[in-house]
Amino acid sequence: MPQILAIDQGTTSTRAILFSHDLTPITSAQEEFPQHYPASGWVEHDPADLLRTTLSTVRTVLSRTDPADIACIGITNQRETTIIWNRETGKPIANAIVWQDRRTAAICDALLPHEPMITARTGLLLDPYFSATKVKYLLDHTPGARAAAEAGKLAFGTVDTYLIWHLTAGRSHVTDATNAARTMLFNIKTNQWDAEICALLNIPMSLLPEVKDSAAEFGTTDAALFGHAIPIRGVAGDQQAATVGQACFQPGMMKSTYGTGCFALLNTGTTMVASKNRLLTTIAYRLNGETTYALEGSIFIAGAVVQWLRDGLKIIANAAETQTLASHADPAQDLILVPAFTGLGAPYWRPECRGAVYGITRNSGPAELARAALESVGFQTRDLLEAMRADWGTAAEGVLRVDGGMTASDWTMQFLADILGAPVDRPKVTETTALGAAYLAGLQSGLCPPPQEFAQNWALQHRFQPRMSEITRQSKYQRWGRAVQATMLV
Repeated sequence: MPQILAIDQGTTSTRAILFSHDLTPITSAQEEFPQHYPASGWVEHDPADLLRTTLSTVRTVLSRTDPADIACIGITNQRETTIIWNRETGKPIANAIVWQDRRTAAICDALLPHEPMITARTGLLLDPYFSATKVKYLLDHTPGARAAAEAGKLAFGTVDTYLIWHLTAGRSHVTDATNAARTMLFNIKTNQWDAEICALLNIPMSLLPEVKDSAAEFGTTDAALFGHAIPIRGVAGDQQAATVGQACFQPGMMKSTYGTGCFALLNTGTTMVASKNRLLTTIAYRLNGETTYALEGSIFIAGAVVQWLRDGLKIIANAAETQTLASHADPAQDLILVPAFTGLGAPYWRPECRGAVYGITRNSGPAELARAALESVGFQTRDLLEAMRADWGTAAEGVLRVDGGMTASDWTMQFLADILGAPVDRPKVTETTALGAAYLAGLQSGLCPPPQEFAQNWALQHRFQPRMSEITRQSKYQRWGRAVQATMLV
């Protein structure tokens, strides 16, 4: 039977997952790669690592099957991360600037008078998070880059575009609408690159890839790479792929993904809702030329706070230990950790902020810090959902569908349900990002059913019901709000 290969290129690792034609996971491979921090608030990847781990994980998976059985490839990727490379050699002009990177804050500040126009067209707020100012920075700070770009010798892409370029031996310079929508260069009303914004940032439009639907023909892999040419037929940014994988196809449905960061999306259908609460308006997916929009809230630090406990403080050896520590924390101590390591995301958008811990006593230790770290993810999620409900009204569903690595922690998910005061649904397949990419490729290939039929196959693994009293819930959330306000004053 035909099989579908999903490539999930994330912020800290790359995975390849093989699915059967009915989207049952068969086998997978995963590899981490180095993170580079050249300066405070700067985050880079070596693009060679992204390609190397992609090829390696795919080859590992293909070694367990017959490559001729692979009908198609779907790709999902960390969004906004910016790469510029030479069209002739395929070599990057510099390291990739990662979505978390804050170095372009000054460029954003200089553009503030233009923010209303940029937001109206792109749905995004003016922030270093997005690709546009990263592109400008690379062109301005890499010797010879601007002249080469103006001569048409360079190509820009988010990670999906860079991978497709190399997988197709340079034949395809393409992206999909969901990734384009995260660049701050794409008009999500017209579904076109915006010439005025490009001119404002002095970005030659010859750099930009062709934008396709999320399920489309993106090119075919070079036969020499895997011993067999395989069509690439599905592409979506990781959060949009998770939205698809969670079958959030109806307006009002919400999902939240917990990886390095946390990203909540609310499907708003064909209505492009302008947020009054500093959320992002974005493209959820584009199928058959029809755009479905979403409201999105982005938290920069979710799973990364657990990595900090492991790699920074060295109080845990692996992520699973946080659940045990948190459950044994002293109830009399109520630490609040605001994990603004690279600034605060939605709904605050304060890139200059840095993290803080409140309520420390002489008896505070690893257990209390672990609990505060996990609780910070729940608090930040509530911030997002409060803003979403204010923008969308009562049409937003009361149930939150969750996925990503942190959802394996029952303790964290129970606290999330408690602090939200709403049910939290964890699906049987928690790797919904890869599932969404596989579905899009399978849809284009005729292997997978239409969205509403696919949605009927979504299966619940566990529903977490809120158990916390309303008084406790509001008291804890108010303390969180005071801690955030104090952090922004420092």
